[in-house]
Amino acid sequence: MSEAKQEDVPSTLTDVEIKDAQVIFNAVWRGMVEEYGIENLRFPKEIILLGGAPGSGKGTNTTFIMKARGFTCPPIVVSSLLNSPEAKALKDKGMLVGDREVMGILLRKMLEPEFRDGAVLDGFPRTKVQVECMKLLVKKIDKLHRDYAETPLAGYFRQPTIHVMVLFVDEKTSVERQLYRGRQIAQHNEEVRQTGVGELQELRATDLDVEAAKHRYRVFKESTWDALQSLREVFFYHLINAQGTIEEVEENILQELQYQSSLELEPETFQLIRGIPLASELVVHARQELVRRLDRYVRENHDLFQEIVDLIQEKFIPIIERHAISGRAVINNEDQVLSDPLALAMLIDIFSDRGYHAVIDKQLSKIPERVNVQTGEIQFRPNTTYRIRLYFEGSEIRRGAH
Repeated sequence: MSEAKQEDVPSTLTDVEIKDAQVIFNAVWRGMVEEYGIENLRFPKEIILLGGAPGSGKGTNTTFIMKARGFTCPPIVVSSLLNSPEAKALKDKGMLVGDREVMGILLRKMLEPEFRDGAVLDGFPRTKVQVECMKLLVKKIDKLHRDYAETPLAGYFRQPTIHVMVLFVDEKTSVERQLYRGRQIAQHNEEVRQTGVGELQELRATDLDVEAAKHRYRVFKESTWDALQSLREVFFYHLINAQGTIEEVEENILQELQYQSSLELEPETFQLIRGIPLASELVVHARQELVRRLDRYVRENHDLFQEIVDLIQEKFIPIIERHAISGRAVINNEDQVLSDPLALAMLIDIFSDRGYHAVIDKQLSKIPERVNVQTGEIQFRPNTTYRIRLYFEGSEIRRGAH
């Protein structure tokens, strides 16, 4: 390397922070293509960008978020990826690590097989440059999806789904939680030093000083907040009120992460299944529809309805009563009235109205009826048995009470 070129080599992370997202991303992408090969750049199907103010509970709620989305892999905690001494010094001052290093380490981490179905990126993005790099990454993943759509590798290049989740707390709550965390970690570390039991935890300098904690919150509001807000028009955006208790925050998260198949499935897949109503939509009006059907049965098929009611009272209820403790009964019935599909529908609806869950199986068999004495041939008649399984709330038995 020449002397002139040596003078151009940056000595710190802040020196290498280039503000042009396109330049940063292209450099990182080229390096990955050379290192892995384009066919091995296999990114997660679903990516959750988890951001939030200091003390908003990102670490506390990450496990819950992953469970809600069915992820089995650990979260990718961006701050933990940046363990170089210079990066740690910047973090201790409440400052941000260079975008180029963040992108290089993060993208390589996302290629690991355990993140194939989904990944939570805890603490990313934090700057506008990182936001733009994320947009460029999604465009690259989309292109890979198109390029490999008709190849045997198509399953590795699925159309990505991106969620942005922002946990928000006000400055007062943020500072209080940062300082509380600092006290807890300091106490833990002191006990470890005295007893030799356990492992020391990272203690941020900003968690020990009120002004440093306030500064860290202001950095979030002045840079990271705007960066996250800019993703609102691009990806699925969820702003979570994280002020309350853990239970309240979890409920807020669940409400925001309701499954949206029209947004997450491949377009062709969604078109094929969209005609099937959602269970939640059916449940909303299920009671009203049941009432309409029962009333209609009485108006239009009164005699058949009365026959089914009599059958239930005479043949079914005595058996159900003997199984009241267990809350389940299985009844076999061969009454010919049940050969009418409308009669079966009435039976199910009547039981539903009375608080039972009914499942009916139709079993066909042959019953020997006579023997041809000349040929010895046995003649059978067809027989249909209806097996009705009934489930309901059983009786509670309190043992030991005298």
